[in-house]
Amino acid sequence: MKQFFILCLLTCAHLAMAQSTVHTISHNGIEREYRLYVPEIYSGDEPVPLVFNLHGYGSNAIQQEFYGNFRPLADTANFILVHPEGLNDAGGSQFWNAFGLPGIDDVGFVAAMIDTLSAAYNIDSQCVYSTGMSNGGFMSFELACILSDRVAAVASVTGSMAENRLAACNPEFARPTMQIHGTEDATVPYAGTAEFASIPEVVDFWVELNECNETPEISNIPDNDPSDGTTTERFVYEGGTNGNTVEHFKVENGGHTWPGAFVDIGVTSHDFDASIEIWRFFRQHKLDATTSIVDIAIEPDLKIYPNPSLGEVYVECDARITQIRITDMTGRLVDQISVQSRSVRLQLEEKGVFIVQVNTDASLGFEKIVIR
Repeated sequence: MKQFFILCLLTCAHLAMAQSTVHTISHNGIEREYRLYVPEIYSGDEPVPLVFNLHGYGSNAIQQEFYGNFRPLADTANFILVHPEGLNDAGGSQFWNAFGLPGIDDVGFVAAMIDTLSAAYNIDSQCVYSTGMSNGGFMSFELACILSDRVAAVASVTGSMAENRLAACNPEFARPTMQIHGTEDATVPYAGTAEFASIPEVVDFWVELNECNETPEISNIPDNDPSDGTTTERFVYEGGTNGNTVEHFKVENGGHTWPGAFVDIGVTSHDFDASIEIWRFFRQHKLDATTSIVDIAIEPDLKIYPNPSLGEVYVECDARITQIRITDMTGRLVDQISVQSRSVRLQLEEKGVFIVQVNTDASLGFEKIVIR
């Protein structure tokens, strides 16, 4: 993993420096750092969501920024993205205190960042979210337990909850959660350990807390890349308090990896993009308990094919498409068209991986496509 991150830094550092800015904040007498990504389309005229993306144990903010990449989504959906730095443990590895250790107030650090950014930018206080990889996923659950009055929804990729934190979790408000996890994760085992709760145990905890239906709707994610050695089941628990839902993506044979990442550092599913699914999940939920599902734009029913493609791509939607934006994985705008149709043919000349944003009269959808 470290070799990958060194390569990533060498090849992408100039893009990161150009796109993100590094800031510091003093919390509990400690100078803490975070990387801030503000999309070019942000104007400040209207409140926008705030998304925290937390790195894993031994990783750091810039690595997470590229590995669990949300920047193309921020560029099109107009949300502000934060990648904070954890503190160093005794061995010099950065981590998040999702284990109840004394003297390290990472929850307070996140709260202070929310306050600081809300003072500087037009942040929608109803739409603050947290996600993360591994230890960052643990920390996101910790925020849902302790900072439930400020964080609207959380998502964990390859993370879990420590057994002692699961037992202590008693949030003021139940929060929607998403769990994405591989069954062959050797770092945070799917079946759990003596210290870490199993993934089914974590999912069941949030299902019960949100008072969702105990029987989920189960569907199979299309096996878009049979060569990756994985298949994925999606479990959706609906009917929760105030429309809350819990989702779980069970990646069969998947490792300790971020599905859809642009590079493999283990067995990685390429059948779906974790970043896209997390943003789809987040944008359904707001903090205000009076918000109903009717107030939130429903994800359009999209079909984009063939994928992968040699350049010719068809976009079909159950609603009238008004605009299509295509960005690459660095957030660069590749193409943008305005239409008034339910079906659109695209011809892409560049090769690579792209995010297709489809706007309709009342909704917004995203899909990742590969052009070979």
